[in-house]
Amino acid sequence: MPATSRQRFTPTSSPWLNLVERLFAEITRQRIRRGVFKSVADLEAAIQAWIAERNSKPKPFKWTAKADTILAKNARARAALQSTVAGIK
Repeated sequence: MPATSRQRFTPTSSPWLNLVERLFAEITRQRIRRGVFKSVADLEAAIQAWIAERNSKPKPFKWTAKADTILAKNARARAALQSTVAGIK
């Protein structure tokens, strides 16, 4: 790997990744699973219609976790990652 590039590790528990996975699970359950699509264009149209319907009635996301809990979890994860990296060197 060239010295100018950096490799990024994104844990599977990243909050944004969880939200993306949740969105795909919802669209699969609500629109795709029992759908019959005769072409890719039909599937794309169904997905676009689902997105338009979902966006027509937006609901704000409300965090339920306390900041102290999130920060403590982050500290534990950082410590675990650092001890793993230290064990590799």
